[in-house]
Amino acid sequence: MRTYLAYTKITLKLVMRDRVVLFFNYFLPLLFFIIFAQTFQADRGGAIQQVITMVLILGVLGSGFFGAGLRAVQERESNILRRFKVAPITPLPILTASLVTGLIAYLPSVFLILGISTLFYGMAWPDRWISLLLLLSLGLVAFRSIGLIIASVVNSMQESQIIIQLLYLPMLFLSGATFPISIMPSWLQVVAQFIPASYLYTGLQGILVQKDSLLVNAGPGAAMVVTLAVSTLLSVKLFRWEKDEKMANSAKLWLLAVMLPFLLLGTYQAYSRENVAKAKILYREMRRNRALLIRGSRILVGDGKVIQNGGVLIRDGRIQQVFDTPPPEKQVPAEVIEAAGKTLMPGLMDAHVHLIPPGGAIESWKQFKPEEAVGRALGAYLYCGVIAVKSVGDAQSVIRRPKMIVASGEKPGAEVFYAGKMFTTEGGHGTEYFKNLPEASRQMAERETLYLPKTPEEARRQVDEQKQNGADGVKVILESGQGGMLFNRLDSNILNAIADQARRRGLPVAVHTGDARDVADAIAAGATVIEHGSAREAIPARLFEQMARRRIAYDPTLSVVEAFAQLGAGKIDLLERTLVQQVAPEGLIRATRKALQEHGRPASAPLDLEIAMDNLRRAWKAGAPLVTGSDAGNFLVIHGPTVHRELQLWVKAGIPPADALQATLETARLLGIGDRAGLIRKGYDASMILLDGNPLEDIMATERISSVFFKGERVDRAGLFDEE
Repeated sequence: MRTYLAYTKITLKLVMRDRVVLFFNYFLPLLFFIIFAQTFQADRGGAIQQVITMVLILGVLGSGFFGAGLRAVQERESNILRRFKVAPITPLPILTASLVTGLIAYLPSVFLILGISTLFYGMAWPDRWISLLLLLSLGLVAFRSIGLIIASVVNSMQESQIIIQLLYLPMLFLSGATFPISIMPSWLQVVAQFIPASYLYTGLQGILVQKDSLLVNAGPGAAMVVTLAVSTLLSVKLFRWEKDEKMANSAKLWLLAVMLPFLLLGTYQAYSRENVAKAKILYREMRRNRALLIRGSRILVGDGKVIQNGGVLIRDGRIQQVFDTPPPEKQVPAEVIEAAGKTLMPGLMDAHVHLIPPGGAIESWKQFKPEEAVGRALGAYLYCGVIAVKSVGDAQSVIRRPKMIVASGEKPGAEVFYAGKMFTTEGGHGTEYFKNLPEASRQMAERETLYLPKTPEEARRQVDEQKQNGADGVKVILESGQGGMLFNRLDSNILNAIADQARRRGLPVAVHTGDARDVADAIAAGATVIEHGSAREAIPARLFEQMARRRIAYDPTLSVVEAFAQLGAGKIDLLERTLVQQVAPEGLIRATRKALQEHGRPASAPLDLEIAMDNLRRAWKAGAPLVTGSDAGNFLVIHGPTVHRELQLWVKAGIPPADALQATLETARLLGIGDRAGLIRKGYDASMILLDGNPLEDIMATERISSVFFKGERVDRAGLFDEE
């Protein structure tokens, strides 16, 4: 042990006296940090963690390949090691001293960079700074050990430089330290998983951005430990004191043995893509943490208040400040978005969608992939400024993964709320969609999407099951149809049991109604929201008055009523809308036109848009809370621009635009996010849309979208469908 300590002490003294070492360990990282920080405007938030990670990894790679590997070759070539050959010392203390002194010399620069970031760039001191130091320390000694094994297998300085560059450059440019992995082509993202430095990058980013612990990086950490152990062992075995001792060229294959842990890790990641997903999440988090200042726009706060010429400061994904007058550009450290003449308003929400059906015909149903279709639909909603949707009746097995991917930030899309399986009865509305399927397929489809309780007790158990499965609410179908489309009606005792158990479990209750009787029963049961109301008869005023008193929301879904009316008339004008053309899946509009031409209009319920509009108008006059839903997924109701058309129909029905737009706040409350969405207010999610025009004067202006902001990120609308 004395030999180890003595040699390490001597080596450390020599290192600290070496001006070249001091330059590369302290001055150069600081210089890089300042250059990168200014280039990426790190004082505006978001980018500072990226800058820190870049500089720290540059230090690790430089220390490993040049500080350890190249230096070891230089000492052998200069006959420095030859002098130790006759001394009472073995290779292991020399190699250990190289690892330890490199670590000791490197760590002060870490504190220097973190200190400057907190003092001058507004970054809080990392919560997991000990995990950060431990991961960096492990990474540094692992990469220094790789440098030492390079020194052990090369025969000249020239050879060492070639091999070092062959390893150093890919690690520099493909690890994420220089260019984010998430912006690389998909195939290159997979290649990057075989680069050891990529795990150090995602590990450091995870600790800085997501406050990960060291345990989250257990796999890469284990690979680094194995690399350290194997490299050190081989370096001892292959150690040479003199430059005249030559290695066979085949000895360079030992580098593959050293890299084997990361080759195995890369193979696993190429299959699982976990690290690719994490890199995307971290990059999106960085974008969301960026500071943005929207200046000079008209601001519709969401509760009726209008700021004619104000500003909104976004930082760390939230609204940090709302200005009644535009602040001077240089006063706020943020990227400025000049928005004079534009209107800023809360992002829209759709409380009634079916995400799996596409809203039209598909050219090849054999190639239809439900999960991919759902993910694309969520991207289409965000493209149109719809930041949240509630799925009512989709199969949970299909919804679960796209919902998780969007929630994590791996892919951009509207936030998803899920109402779980629909409650109906045998032969009730909802079962007719499966009646023509083979018996086995019909039963499977019903199991995935429907509950058919026969008793109140069974219904209560099914509500409990919904809660356990993570549903955000329950949907009950009550209507019995009319004319040639009659259904069995759910027993009111079962309805009451469902509603009562849902309240006990903290789940909102959406009740699908078709006539005034259904609405009355839903109100009596204590529904949270009435879906559809009625498009075939007038709902009595007393029922709307009850809804107003009990704060039961009304979701008229005029969009689907209009779509059915167009289908009945053989029209497809809804497909000609600009936003529909922009977001509809490729071939869907063409296939829908063709299907209608060849097969005629599909059978649909006899609904009257004028009756539905009149019911909405009277609900508004009674003071019932109004929420926006479209029933998207039905024919001609294409995912994405749903709420825009819904609002236009509301205004056509006689609802003032200002009141129609305030339904966004009521919808947020219905979805359970009223404390963070639906308003442009300090502390709320920065999820907003910037419009070219004034929707208070022309509701069509909601479709003239200039920018969409989602949780602080300025959404790349054009690139939303590139991630399919």
